[in-house]
Amino acid sequence: MLGTQSPTVWLSVLGRSDSKGNDHRSKETDASSKCMDDNNYKKDQCNNFFLKYKNCRKFWSAVMMQRRREGVKPTMPTAEERKIILESIGEVPY
Repeated sequence: MLGTQSPTVWLSVLGRSDSKGNDHRSKETDASSKCMDDNNYKKDQCNNFFLKYKNCRKFWSAVMMQRRREGVKPTMPTAEERKIILESIGEVPY
C-alpha cells in the first residue's frame, strides 16, 4: 500500500520530479525521511513533516494544473521558475 511507504519511496513510485531530475519537494522529502530515521519509524512522531509534504504536493500540483490549462510547457516550473513563484508569494505556502 502506498501510504505505508516513506516519502522518498513515494517519489520514486510516482516519478514526481521535473524533467531535469530536480525534485521540487526534496526539502520536504528529506525532512520526512530524516524524521522517520530519527524516530525509529514511528509515524505519529512525524505527522507535521508528512503534512508539509502533502501540502507541498498539493501546491505544486495546482500550479501544474493551472499551467496545463494555460498551455504552458513544461507543466512543472523549472527550478528557477519555482524560486520566482515562491518569492512572489513572499513565503513558502506549505
